[in-house]
Amino acid sequence: MATTVNAVALDESPIPEHVAATGKQTVDPYNVSGEVGEDGVMKAIDYSKLVDEFGTKRIDKALLERFEKVTGKKPHRFLRRGIVFSHRDFELILDRYERGEPFFLYTGRGPSSDSVHVGHTIPFEFTKWLQDTFDLVIMLTDDEKYLFSEKRTVEEVQGYCSSNAKDIIAIGFDPAKTFIFSDFDYVGGAFYRNIVRLSKHITLNQARAIFGFNDSSNIGKIHFGSIQGATSWASSFPHIFGTDEKKSNAIPALIPCAIDQDPYFRMTRDVSARLHFAKPSLIHAKFLDALQGPGTKMSASIDESAIFMKDTPNQIKNKINKYAFSGGKVSVEEHREKGGDTTVDVSFQYLRFFLEDDAELERIRLEYESGKLLTGELKAICIQELQKYVAAFQERRAQVSDETVDLFMERRALRWVGNPQAPRVVPVVEAAAEATGDGKLTKNQLKKLEKQKQIEAKKAQKAKEKEGGQAAGEAAAE
Repeated sequence: MATTVNAVALDESPIPEHVAATGKQTVDPYNVSGEVGEDGVMKAIDYSKLVDEFGTKRIDKALLERFEKVTGKKPHRFLRRGIVFSHRDFELILDRYERGEPFFLYTGRGPSSDSVHVGHTIPFEFTKWLQDTFDLVIMLTDDEKYLFSEKRTVEEVQGYCSSNAKDIIAIGFDPAKTFIFSDFDYVGGAFYRNIVRLSKHITLNQARAIFGFNDSSNIGKIHFGSIQGATSWASSFPHIFGTDEKKSNAIPALIPCAIDQDPYFRMTRDVSARLHFAKPSLIHAKFLDALQGPGTKMSASIDESAIFMKDTPNQIKNKINKYAFSGGKVSVEEHREKGGDTTVDVSFQYLRFFLEDDAELERIRLEYESGKLLTGELKAICIQELQKYVAAFQERRAQVSDETVDLFMERRALRWVGNPQAPRVVPVVEAAAEATGDGKLTKNQLKKLEKQKQIEAKKAQKAKEKEGGQAAGEAAAE
């Protein structure tokens, strides 16, 4: 969103009005670009301005300390380095976790090509890290990419779904805690009921104020926000959270996403309050700059802008060396004397995202800013780190089959872990009430249930035999 604020568009918080003025910073679900200065150079995204304009809260040291205390986990490097920097009601999610009350994670991907780039992996990697504790729902917004593209066909975006689902699975998600679905396939029943509820509470004027729609915008674009928002209500997933909406509507979502997606859920939070549903909480990430530098965003349709997860080691090397914007000086002599600027150097910024070792990252920063480390040397470090990251992904991706995708997309109950230190408050789930439409288990589900019973029986038998063996040993010792 740009800098103008429309404070009356919705009740909950100021809504930035879409501004198409040339040169202004623009951050919304469809456009991301930094402000263009008087010198014609694009500036980096001003995230402090976004926090003020969007009405979010900064993730501060106190919140990170509380997160570590409550979960027992060291904050992810994205949190430690301010890459995940802003939130809405994250502290309320920590309250629920502390009390052992259920909530779920939700993030999404609009399939726009047959391969994701490293920027796409940021929210999914962070969500995977959160999944060690929390359950997860992922939406593939294939309908969005059709509605907002002048060229793509329905068949084309649906064709991307399987490939993109495999990419998401390759991040390392647990199938027992993950449900992946396509809007084209899933919309209906309880989900559609919530879409209608949400859409009834959003006027055309509000949609224009939030998203910048005009008289030429197709009505599918205008309506899409209600589809996106309805996914953050647990009652949209009765096969996971049960059919009692009084219970499921009290279960909130935590949505890890890039800051440009916030307008959808700011709108949803306002409607949630009106309907007495749990408001979704959000935790926002910064963008990974395109290779061209600050203020730009990687594009799936521009190969030179991004490192793709299908790129070879040599392609990664060539892209970084050829396209990665440098914060170094013009000459080696000047660089040695004055040092480089890590705040704009793409190679260093990529290391902030992907290099785990904080001490090593700080060493690199100090040496580059002092002039000891040259741009070519910094690029070499970045190349090595990205090659390692992409290669590990490709190895996992090769193990994901069509059958694996089917498993993740099957409508089924998920395993809720929660806080092992708190009293368990487990949601009642009618596990397969809507799986066949008649409340009966499918044959496949019956097989899986029987297999699980056999596994549990074997475990119980082994434990009994082990216990009997120990008892016999103790008797013999006496």
